[in-house]
Formats: sequence, structure tokens, C-alpha cells
Amino acid sequence: MATPPPTLLWFKRDLRIDDHPALAHAAAAGPVLPVYVVEPAYWQLADTSYRQWAFTAECLSDLQARLGELGQPLVLRVGEAVTELSRLCRQHGIDQLISHEETGNAWTYARDRRVQAWARGAGIIWTELPQSAVVRRLASRDGWARQRTQFMARQPLPAPTHLPLVCQDIGRLPSSAELGVTDDDCSQRQRGGRAQAMALLDSFLHERGQPYRSAMSSPLAGEWACSRVSPHLAMGALSVREAVHALETRRQQSLDFAWRGSLKSFASRLAWRDHFMQKLEDQPSLEQRCLHPATEGLRERGTHPERLHAWQTGRTGWPFVDACMRSLNATGWLNFRMRAMLMSVAAYHLWLDWRDAGPHLARLFTDYEPGIHWSQCQMQSGTTGINAIRIYNPIKQGQDQDPDGVFIRRWVPELAALPDSFIHQPWLWPKAAGKGGYPAPLVEVVQAGRQARERVWALRKQAGFRAQAKQVASKHASRKRRRSSPQVQPDNQLSLKL
Repeated sequence: MATPPPTLLWFKRDLRIDDHPALAHAAAAGPVLPVYVVEPAYWQLADTSYRQWAFTAECLSDLQARLGELGQPLVLRVGEAVTELSRLCRQHGIDQLISHEETGNAWTYARDRRVQAWARGAGIIWTELPQSAVVRRLASRDGWARQRTQFMARQPLPAPTHLPLVCQDIGRLPSSAELGVTDDDCSQRQRGGRAQAMALLDSFLHERGQPYRSAMSSPLAGEWACSRVSPHLAMGALSVREAVHALETRRQQSLDFAWRGSLKSFASRLAWRDHFMQKLEDQPSLEQRCLHPATEGLRERGTHPERLHAWQTGRTGWPFVDACMRSLNATGWLNFRMRAMLMSVAAYHLWLDWRDAGPHLARLFTDYEPGIHWSQCQMQSGTTGINAIRIYNPIKQGQDQDPDGVFIRRWVPELAALPDSFIHQPWLWPKAAGKGGYPAPLVEVVQAGRQARERVWALRKQAGFRAQAKQVASKHASRKRRRSSPQVQPDNQLSLKL
């Protein structure tokens, strides 16, 4: 019997071999050509960065080795996706392309549309399979939670045991210089790869996670008490379903009250992760336009560049805000509450448009996930029209989460000598007069917060705003996905920062 032509398996944000529906599907059909296309244009976007590329490259190196152990290493190509996929299909006589359903940013969506058009024209059958509980072309959110539960209840899929060698020319990873990506000096970022992902998940579930519920809001305690698997989930070195099953296995053991509460909180955040991913899948425009149309123009884009720069560089004059931003710059990670505070301060106290501040945070997050990020940017900026207005007082947040100034002194060393009583408001310290180095606050925090609240509430009180907000919410709950699917639609089997 003749060997069937290989199936081209296109890896994107699914860099693993375990619990991989597309890989399992392709391997069951015959030989597999596993491919990842490094796309230079993607790495020039406003929401991508060197730290993300470095993490991705580590995941790719690990994946290439793991696939190599099965017989066919990952094939790496550099260029435009259609060009590289087309060339490989011609070289190997391929007429079947398979990948996971990606909920990415607007650029990856446009890329997928180009691939779809090419595949149709070339007679290539492109099959996409879900790798999470996100449902494409969802008609209504009614019943979505039940669908997620059903998907997560299924056992994670095992990795194939063997892949016959199809292509020996596996290529190589380009350097950051070849991609034109400038090093952003994130020396303390997390490292990528499957082994890192599994070690973090295991240590969280069995050692670090007990105080998770109480410690997650602290930038100090959260650094080790949070799971830290979010970048691995974002790049797919670990699947959400694998995390859920490991979590449930741990919950079946005899645990104390603190453990049970923390694991319940972690399970909720895994569910919220899928919830926000589904929001972007249902309404991709929220990456670019305010969810509530009336909030367009609430803030003028491109204004206050000096404020934006001070916020980006950790020079706002609010020690806790600056410590959080400097920590994020150096590590690529920050706990969820502090991320929300950074965005809230930018949107309300500094009155910056979320489309000016959001891309900077996206670049800093090693675990950048568009579905979560853009929803949170809008929620923390008050542009959804349906969420509560959350204006974080940066001074109070510091006093609550870093009362002794330990976190501040670590990241804002120029304030190390200040007494505890002035560490959150150094401008009040009598000895600070005439001393340079650390800036005065950009604005008066209470007054700026009050003015922002008044502006947003004035808009929300306008005639028709509430009705339009309900209409937007209703459309969001019932609208169909604008992102089209390829020719073959398979059976739809089914921070939040962790």
C-alpha cells in the first residue's frame, strides 16, 4: 500500500506535543510535516517585543527536540506564511494543512485570511481544530460555560509515539538581529519550554500555591505564590486542559482549608482566562475600538506624551506605580492587581487613551495574550460602558500591598533611605526639599482621580448611554464571529494572569 502524502501541521501558539488535537489528528492520518514559520513582520508590531521572541525561541527549540525524539523534528522557516507554506506543500506534494484555531491579534487574523485564500486557490484543505474552550462562530454565550466544562472534562490527548521522517532540512531559528528585534533588557524574565512549564505547575500545585488566595494581590508574595504558568499558556507549551486536570487531581487529595481555597481560586482564574479569550473571539474589534461607541473621544489619542513617557519609564513620582513598572520592565511579569492599577493610573490619573498605553504593556508582558490584554485595557479605562469604574488610588495601593516599602525600595533604590512613614509620599518628607533624583508626582492624585470620575460619569449620564450599553452587551452575547473559517470545519469537540 502506498504511503499517503504527509499532512502539514502548522504550529502557531501551540508549542507542545501533549494534549495537541491538531497533532493527534494529523498523526492518525499518516506522515506529518510539523512546521513553524517565523514571520519577521509579526515581530515588528507595536505589541510584540524581544522578550516575547526570546521566550518563543526557547519554546521552539524545546519543541523541535521533542518532535525529533519522535522521528521528525520541527521544521523552521523564516518569511511570510503563505510563501513558506506554499513552498513546503509543493516540495512534499501536500494537499492537507492542519492547525489549531488561533485567537490572536488583528495581524494574525489578517495573516490567516491570506493563508485561507491561498489554500482555497491551491486546492489545499485546511482544517482547524480547537485547542481550548474558545468556540469559533459562537452564536450565543448561553450555554458556553457548559461547553467549557465538557471540553475540560475530556482527558488530555497523549502525544504520538512516532512520526516518520519527512523532511531533513529542518532550518534554524533566526537571531533577534536577523528579525530586527532590539533587546529590551528583560534580564529576569521567565524561560520558555515544556520542562519549565511542567515544573512551575507542579511546584505551584504541591508547594507554592497554598497562600495563593491571600498572596496573589501582593507584588512581593505574588511573585512566588502565583502559578507563573501564564507565559506557557500564552505560547501553548502547556494547555489549559492539562492545567485543569492537574489541578483536579490535586484537589482530590486531602488538603487543608487554605489549599482548598487557593485551588478553587486558581480554577476560577483558568475559567476567566477562557472567558476573556472568548470575548475577543466574539468581537475582535475590541482590540482597536472602544467597546461602547460613545466612549470614543473620551480621551484624545496622542496627548500628554510627557506623561506617557514618565509612566513607561517608572518616573511618575508615585513610588508604588514606578516600582511596579520598573519591575515589569525587568522581569516581564506582574501580578494581576498591579497590572490593573498600572492601566487604571494611565487611563484616569494621567488621562491617556488605552490605545496609547496598552501597546506598551503588551510589549512588556512575556505572557501577552491579546484576548485577555485588550479586554482588560478597556475595562480598566471605563470604555466598555458596562463595567464598574475602578480608579485605583496608587498611594493607597502601595500602603495596602507594600506597607513597609520593601517592594518600592527594591525597584526604586533612589528612595531607599526614606523613612517608612514617607516611602509612599516622598514629596512630604521635609528632608526631600532641594534634593534631585526622584521626580515630583505628575498630577495631584486625589484631584486627578476625582476629575476623571466626573468626566466618565458625565458621559454615562447622557441620554441613551445606558440603553446603548445594554445593546452593546446584548450584541456581544449573541453576535457571530466575524472571523471566517477555512473550507473544512471539524467537529467542534470540546488575567487574568496566573
